Amino acid sequence: MSVEVLDGATIRDFVEDESSFNGSIEGRFAALDANHDGLLSYAEMARELESLRVVETHFGVDEVAAPSEELRQLYGSLFAQFDHDGNGAVDLEEFRSETRKMMLAVASGLGFLPVQMVLEEGSFLKMAVERESVKIAA
Repeated sequence: MSVEVLDGATIRDFVEDESSFNGSIEGRFAALDANHDGLLSYAEMARELESLRVVETHFGVDEVAAPSEELRQLYGSLFAQFDHDGNGAVDLEEFRSETRKMMLAVASGLGFLPVQMVLEEGSFLKMAVERESVKIAA
């Protein structure tokens, strides 16, 4: 983890750079596709959904652990957001499309003012910051 400064433009620029964005999406998808069938099952995507830390409340520590049934329902509804056609699996295009929507929603929420955030290594937000840093250094 590292503390980084970013704003909505950093994220939007990353998403709009098709080469960088699509490369990162394809890499993450391949890493999650454990059986290499070109589809992500709920089980394969569970780790990624858990990494979103939707129940985390304070700097990496869950103050109140949610009941496991509640978490299953939460992760199930997140999975359903990705599974656009409802066939029980997420293909690369569904993964790309939903991740794009999520990233643009974060960008919109951040707006134009820079903020400091704690980002996990390998996260899409961290990739966006790293892309911008390389662009600035060039």
